[in-house]
Order: sequence, then structure tokens, then C-alpha cells
Amino acid sequence: MILQGLKPRIYNRLKKFGKKWVEELSLVLWCLRTTPSRATKYTPLFMDYGTEAMLPPDLEYGSPRLKAYTEQTNKETRENTVDQLEEAQDMALLNSARYQQKLRRYHNKHVRKRDLNMGDLILRRRQSNQDATS
Repeated sequence: MILQGLKPRIYNRLKKFGKKWVEELSLVLWCLRTTPSRATKYTPLFMDYGTEAMLPPDLEYGSPRLKAYTEQTNKETRENTVDQLEEAQDMALLNSARYQQKLRRYHNKHVRKRDLNMGDLILRRRQSNQDATS
């Protein structure tokens, strides 16, 4: 997933990649950590810390969440969130189980069962001469 995120950011036909990937790596990792998982429906940061991350544009442009921040409210909210974190983890586990069940159904629906008999042709990779002689 990291490589899939890096490639479009650094790929340029005319120039070599150079060290550009080092600069882009932190942005790609941030994106992965703040994107909700399809299986759990929560972000990895939420699953670890019990709260969603503030995105850089929110900080830069002063989102309503940032403007409404007070230290006292944050402390109370944090205590409530810690209590609710276990419930959120249970929901994530349930969502993950549903997701896996959907995947199994899709796979079973679209994969055709076929019995092999003696004399059936089977496609296999050709071995190189070195592999055959070993």
C-alpha cells in the first residue's frame, strides 16, 4: 500500500526518482493512518488512540473543531473516549467479521468448482533448465 501511494507522487518519465520518495513517504504514511479501513470502518489512529487525528488543512485553515477546542472540554472528552474505546474496538471486530463474510460469499459465488480427472491438462509454469537439472 505504501508503494502504491508513493508511485504516483514520485513517478516522472524524464527524471530519475532520486530522493523524492523520502520527502513523500511521511505524507503517504499519514494518508494511510488517517484513511478509514474498509474492513473495520475506523482509521488506524482511532483504533490506537481512541480519537481521530487533526488533519493539516484543519490546523492551517482553522476548522470548527479547532476553534471549539478548550483544554477543560478536551480533558472530559478524552475520559469519555477512553471509556468508549473498548466498545469501538468491539464494533471494529464485528465490522471486520462482516467484511470477511462478504468476501467469502463473493469468492464462493464467483469461483467455479472443477474436479480434475486423469488425463486433464493443467497449466503450470515452465521450469528453467537450471531448476530442471537440480
